[in-house]
Amino acid sequence: MSDISEILTIEEFSRTLRARETTALEVTDACLRRIDELQPRLNAFIRVMAEDARRDAAVADRELAEGLDRGPLHGVPIAVKDLIDIAGVPTTAASRVREGHTAAADAPVITHLRHAGAVLIGKTNLDEFAFGTTSEHSAFGGVRHPLDPTRSPGGSSGGSAVAVATGMALAALGTDTGGSIRIPAAACGIVGLKPTCGEVSLEAVVPLSRTFDHLGPFARTVADVSLVYRVLAGLILRDSQGYPSSSPPRLGIPRGYLCDLLDVDVQARFEEVIAVLRAAGADVTDVAIAHASSTAAVYIHIHSSEGATYHARTLDTLADRYTPVVRRRLELGRYVLAEDYVRAMEGRELLRREVDAALAGCDALILPTLPIPAPPIGAESVIVNGAAEPVRALMLRLTQLFNVTGHPAISIPCGATSEGLPVGVQVVGHRNQTEALLQLALACEARISVRSS
Repeated sequence: MSDISEILTIEEFSRTLRARETTALEVTDACLRRIDELQPRLNAFIRVMAEDARRDAAVADRELAEGLDRGPLHGVPIAVKDLIDIAGVPTTAASRVREGHTAAADAPVITHLRHAGAVLIGKTNLDEFAFGTTSEHSAFGGVRHPLDPTRSPGGSSGGSAVAVATGMALAALGTDTGGSIRIPAAACGIVGLKPTCGEVSLEAVVPLSRTFDHLGPFARTVADVSLVYRVLAGLILRDSQGYPSSSPPRLGIPRGYLCDLLDVDVQARFEEVIAVLRAAGADVTDVAIAHASSTAAVYIHIHSSEGATYHARTLDTLADRYTPVVRRRLELGRYVLAEDYVRAMEGRELLRREVDAALAGCDALILPTLPIPAPPIGAESVIVNGAAEPVRALMLRLTQLFNVTGHPAISIPCGATSEGLPVGVQVVGHRNQTEALLQLALACEARISVRSS
């Protein structure tokens, strides 16, 4: 049979599975063939769980034949970022520091996936301990972009994004501390969701910054992401529904700091999206987030301090096992003063109130996800508007605010640059209203897809 993992969404797979047009084992095998073909070039996986995946897929097929249907994720091959514990499998965090570690039990999110009948296909590559934006600083070698292996797929969840973008899995799990789901989703041309802070369990997930860490899904469509999110959050699964046509969405564009430093193609795709949504009836206005430019300072003092605290013992005893870049970043966190940390926490509350205020008259905010397309691997700076800008700061510039504030945010593909590299648009919802955000994102995706087709 053809490699249907290239063309099936989760929803399509579910229909064909129940129509007896395919089996979970056939699709799992198709994904594993893609891994065999592409892994040497893209390095998306740290561990491929082929034997376990085939066994679980066969069980899923047998259960369905016997009348046990576990729901929309039944038999779906899903990849897992290697920060998340799977019982009996090493959790490496892409680091030699964790050599010899094997997880004793499943993380709660893995338990949810198993109960939903998902097939766990492997552990994906990442920036070591998720401390990066390009997925190139890994003890297992860097991840490469599926369209251009000389470029980064974004990070830190780059392996998960590449797995979904190339058909090595139908969905994947990632973590997002400053943009690590949305950045690679935008760079690779897929959908990535960061739910509201605290909605999805982080138990048995290696932390980076406990204040900012989130866990969420990658998939090819908003509908697919919604299905995985609801399982991860322990919610009742139900059919996706579009945003009510009788109530056009109200969208706010946070101009200023969040929109004033964009690659020319990213700017063009974003303005095209806004024009399409306005033509479809959306009420789009500019909104203000007065202290958005302070985001990086607030973020770094909290993130760096918490990261250094978690790694304190191994920095003292196993420092030579870290990749040099990640070790330096962690060591710097040891020099954050307590008063700086407290001040940053106060700044976090201010930013949270300002984002809430910007959303007060809107259903969601809308802005680009990444200000640049996928950068060349190893690049420390890129040219934007005629000036050299640091890659790491640019890649975090539009996403990390919503880790600081905890608002749910989703990246949706919205076209490509003149060089054919994907561009993403980011939609940000009210806190604790991830479901509402997903409904609105479905409507936006439909309009954007019509424009792009």
